[in-house]
Amino acid sequence: MNRKVTVVGGAGNVGATVARAIAQKELADVVIVDIAETKAAGVALDIYQSMPIEGSAARVLGVGTKDFAESASSDVVVITSGVPRKPGMSRDDLLAVNYKIMQDVTAEVVKHSPNCIIVPVANPLDAMSQAVYRLSAFPRERVIGMAGVLDSARMSTFIAMELNVSVENVSSFVLGGHGDTMVPLPRFSTVAGVPITELMSPERVRAICERTANGGAEITKLVGTSAWYAPGASAALMVEAILKDQKKIMPCSVFLQGEYGIRDLFVGVPVKLGARGVEQIIEITLTADEQAALHKSAGAVKELVDVIKV
Repeated sequence: MNRKVTVVGGAGNVGATVARAIAQKELADVVIVDIAETKAAGVALDIYQSMPIEGSAARVLGVGTKDFAESASSDVVVITSGVPRKPGMSRDDLLAVNYKIMQDVTAEVVKHSPNCIIVPVANPLDAMSQAVYRLSAFPRERVIGMAGVLDSARMSTFIAMELNVSVENVSSFVLGGHGDTMVPLPRFSTVAGVPITELMSPERVRAICERTANGGAEITKLVGTSAWYAPGASAALMVEAILKDQKKIMPCSVFLQGEYGIRDLFVGVPVKLGARGVEQIIEITLTADEQAALHKSAGAVKELVDVIKV
């Protein structure tokens, strides 16, 4: 295969899930880079050994951060590096330590893969995406934060559970920052095309929106660390849309320059993903309350980016 995806932090739970999904779908060869050098090699070898079973010809290599040159000329780089969230810890608590990691990683990515598309996954997501964008000096189309795909998937799951329907019938819509101030939009969230506002009471709709906003914390409380299966699958879905040039509409954290009345800030909105990265930002008409909620969420993101001055 001639396409290459690098997963930085790929020996961790999220990174390994991303790497495995990409290799399993035969989207590209995969390079796992991690500070835990021997673990990176072991995880990569384990995934590679599953390829004959999966029927995929993808190659998987694991290296330490000193061997970043193995990632050279990657088409996409997924950055999952960062300290995972512990019970009682907010995404914002991770700010300073993960920003330092983004500084180190981004320099290597730019050096070895100057034409790649970067998909940050580390938390706090929107602030880390903005940090990578500023540090890389890439055009905004090539730095795309993974958040809305995950948040929407969580909302869809909760809706399916509530109504006892197939998740395949559910389509959910979540905007805003990846945190407690995210903005689930019930009137745009549907089951087989029917808005959920017509299928359940306002109280149940509110409960689902609240559970969605706290979806990450719920997993952390149950497991003792951050989620990895759903975040990993979400990042892999974005990579697939890019590598296959699918022109797929997905909610992602992108650098807004006036869209939705927000400027110079990474916030989650629906975008068209293709070979060039963000090919279009989709603007929908919001109600006054929805617009206010989105701007409140953007304000929470701005507080973080102001702290790290990006």
